[in-house]
This record gives sequence, C-alpha cells and structure tokens, in this order.
Amino acid sequence: MKYAGMPMGMWVLFKKSFQNQLSAVFGYDDDTASDITKRAKPEYKKIIADLPEFEKADQFKMNIVNFAMLCAFILSMPQRPDTERLTDYYAKSMMTKPMKWFCRMSGKNKFTEKDIEKMKATAKLKAADRNPYSWNMDYYAYPDGSGYEARFTKCGICTLMKKLGLYELTPAMCRLDYTMSDAGGAADFVREYTLASGGQYCDCGYKKKIL
Repeated sequence: MKYAGMPMGMWVLFKKSFQNQLSAVFGYDDDTASDITKRAKPEYKKIIADLPEFEKADQFKMNIVNFAMLCAFILSMPQRPDTERLTDYYAKSMMTKPMKWFCRMSGKNKFTEKDIEKMKATAKLKAADRNPYSWNMDYYAYPDGSGYEARFTKCGICTLMKKLGLYELTPAMCRLDYTMSDAGGAADFVREYTLASGGQYCDCGYKKKIL
C-alpha cells in the first residue's frame, strides 16, 4: 500500500492526538512523547508499505490504516502497554472533534436504505478471501426490525497484529466499536463474541435507539 493518500492523511489528522494521549494516558513527559511520535512515523510507513492495496469497493481500508497507526505507536513505546490502558489510549486518540462529527453524520444515516445496501454489498464482496488484511462479513437483519448484526468471520487487524507480534493487545482495538457507536447516537452496540478472544466470529450488533 502506498503511504501517499489516505495513510498520509490519517497521520496528519491524528498525529497530534496520538502524541498528546501518550502523556495523558501513559504519563510520558513531553520530550518522551515527542520522541515516540518521531519513531512511530517511519514505523507506520513501514507497516503501510507491507500492506497490499485494497480493492476499490472494499470499505475497510480506513480501518487497517487506523490500526496500523496505533501499532506503530505501540512498537515505538519504551515498554509494551497493558490492554486496559491501551484501550483507553486508543479511544481517546481516535475520538477527536472531527471523528465525533464523522460518527454523528454516520449515525444520521444508520438504518437507512443506503446503509443497508452498503452492508449487503460489503457482505457479498468477501474481500478477505483475496486480501488477508481486510474483513469478511455476513449481514443479518433482526427479525423484529430493531436493527441488524454484522458478523465478521475474518479480521484484517487480527492478521496484522499476529504479524507484528502484538496479538494479545487486539481487544484494545475491538472496544472502539462501542465508543464509535455511542458517538453516532443512533444505535446501541451489542456483542457477545470476538475472534481475538477465541470466538468463531466477531458479532457487531446495532439496535435502534428508542428515543
């Protein structure tokens, strides 16, 4: 995957937030946080360069780019963080004002015909059959009309985390699904299983909020 384009844009958008949260969550002083960030950038570029290009119709390129950025920071820290604090760090780093706005806009389209068709198209694509760093998903509408479940049987971040030797930290990333759904304001996120915790799939359930 080329660094120019989305990966470079994501670095510009989130670099400051990722750096600031090194101090806020992990307690690194400003100089150490700055040094981690400087070391993270070439690490990020290396991770991106090793990823294949995504198909044009694949909706998950942004996901793997975001996760690659987090991995670059983890690999650049003086010591590996624990899962609990990493969960907090990732959520706070990602949920900037622009990201919260993006989630709210996405929430307004949740459960619309366009949203449902997009989910069905993603399920049909099965991109991970050709790209191990993407995702395979099945779509299930709830019989009572209260929402739907996106059920993932292949996960690009699991593949990346195993490659980088960080697999035990994967649950810290999974938790962001709840945070983003809450920010969207349209759905309650429900889950029973994740691949990272040994489940046969990751279930991402979205139930319409009762207003």
